Amino acid sequence: MPNKLNRFNPLRNQMLLGFLFVMLIILFVVGIVNFNSVSKLLRNNAEKHIQQTAVQANGRLEAVLNQIDSLTTQVATNQYVQQVLLNEQAGRLATFSERQALLASIKIVQTYAEGVNSVELYSSSNRRLFPLDGGDLTSKISQKWIDSASDEKGRIVWVGIDPMDPESVLAIRSVRLMDQWFRPGGYLLIRMNREVFKIKESLSEEDGRETMLVVDRNFNLIAADDDLLIPHEIRSLLAADQSVVTIDRKKYMLVTQQSKVTGWTLLILTPIQAITSGITVLRTAILVSAGIGTLLFILLSLLLSTIITRPVFRLIKTMRSARLGGLKPTTRISSTIEINELNHSYNQMVEHMNDLIKLVYEKEIIQSRTELKALQAQIHPHFLFNTLEALYWSLLEKQEEELAEYVVAMSDLFRYTITGPNKDEWVTLGDELEHIERYLLIMKMRFGDRLVWSLSSHRDFASVPMPKLLIQPLVENAILHGVESRIGPGSVSVQVGKSEDQRLLTITVSDNGKGMDEDTLGRITSALRTGIMPSSKGSGIGILNVQQRIKLYYGDNMPELTGLSICSDSEGTQIKLTIPMQTGENEPCTNPKRS
Repeated sequence: MPNKLNRFNPLRNQMLLGFLFVMLIILFVVGIVNFNSVSKLLRNNAEKHIQQTAVQANGRLEAVLNQIDSLTTQVATNQYVQQVLLNEQAGRLATFSERQALLASIKIVQTYAEGVNSVELYSSSNRRLFPLDGGDLTSKISQKWIDSASDEKGRIVWVGIDPMDPESVLAIRSVRLMDQWFRPGGYLLIRMNREVFKIKESLSEEDGRETMLVVDRNFNLIAADDDLLIPHEIRSLLAADQSVVTIDRKKYMLVTQQSKVTGWTLLILTPIQAITSGITVLRTAILVSAGIGTLLFILLSLLLSTIITRPVFRLIKTMRSARLGGLKPTTRISSTIEINELNHSYNQMVEHMNDLIKLVYEKEIIQSRTELKALQAQIHPHFLFNTLEALYWSLLEKQEEELAEYVVAMSDLFRYTITGPNKDEWVTLGDELEHIERYLLIMKMRFGDRLVWSLSSHRDFASVPMPKLLIQPLVENAILHGVESRIGPGSVSVQVGKSEDQRLLTITVSDNGKGMDEDTLGRITSALRTGIMPSSKGSGIGILNVQQRIKLYYGDNMPELTGLSICSDSEGTQIKLTIPMQTGENEPCTNPKRS
């Protein structure tokens, strides 16, 4: 079932659906981000505009209040008013004519201030001095406001709605006697029309959608454009301290501004729908743009997927034809760089696979021959060891002990080389040095007194593991190219020690031969660095083999200084072998010099 479904799910459809899915995600994210950004921008601009409106409205309101404060201050400090109140304070009650004369001083408030219904003057004993009708101050206003005016020491106190006249707003201030060290001398009671606090007409025409309210400190409504709220709702709105509120299932943006003069609060309520009226147009524009963009993207994706997949289908057809015969390269050329690179890589793969197929056939033939040789090689070591053992006992019977010693050394050397004390590729440094000593003993048989050697190592270095037959090629190279090239006696020395950082084991093989010329030394050094075998016979092939085995056994994790280094001059050649080690400090143990 999955294979049948895969037939209807080609690369072209996958690319088209993938491109479309990515495009829809991008359009959705961009649309949401733009919509939210513009919506937030509209809200912020509207809130700033409404806040400016609130500041302007509050400024106009405070201008009216400051005017009332200034005019009533003039009345309170008027010389005639001060004299009348001083007489009242001294117990000389003002006469009818004196009270009537107060009109000239008090009427300036009503003359220059808009919306002032009346201004009343009371003595410190709450007796009304102006107007002329009777009554006292406590019958007009509660005692707490009178006390508040006294505490303010001459500053005006805005009371709020007149309980006797709901269409009026009361204010009171204490009149201080300047000749009596500003002692309380009486009170001014100002009654203003509530219409003065309706400040709608001060705003621009586009703000007609807004509703403005002015409330006192007790959340009593002073003025309002609309009977939208009742006092307890105003209290809950201000207590919630939110910029967006819900009233009668409609959302409004709430902006407040408190007056520093009265302590009253100005509230501006603006319908959210009026603020976000432009968002509907924006939403429509985003949806239309997304639809057009999706249609164009589908057409372009279809064209692009066709251009990309058509050469791929051609290459697939060529690869399928290989089922009927050998692998064949493709000769089609595409206008796309990547497809051309794919065709080129396929042609290289075909060529390489054909070469590999040929190589496998050849290896199968070589392997068959190798297996035959391996069967023969299993017999040869046993025959060789048995023959050497027979020769050893024959020499002992004939009292040829020196020759018998050489035969034993040769037998041990062959046994170490062919089978070894350990059948794996790793031995200890002690085993390797014993093998070197046997090899030098056999070479002594050939060179006689011309060969002198020495082995120097440390006791605990004998347990250091190392690859098998790693030192012998270096010793053999020293004998063949150092000792053999000399007319007189030659010496070979093998010294084992530590590197300066105590982490590496250094094995130095030295001879006193004639050394190498600069060309030979340069060729061998280059071979050690590049890994390319020298072309001429006998020019460092064994040394290069040791270097390659070090890289093979220790891998890429070996220290940077690990490997071979060569120094050579006319006085001899020195080859230094460096490998990782794990051992402690020891006293040297040097084998005696053999001659």
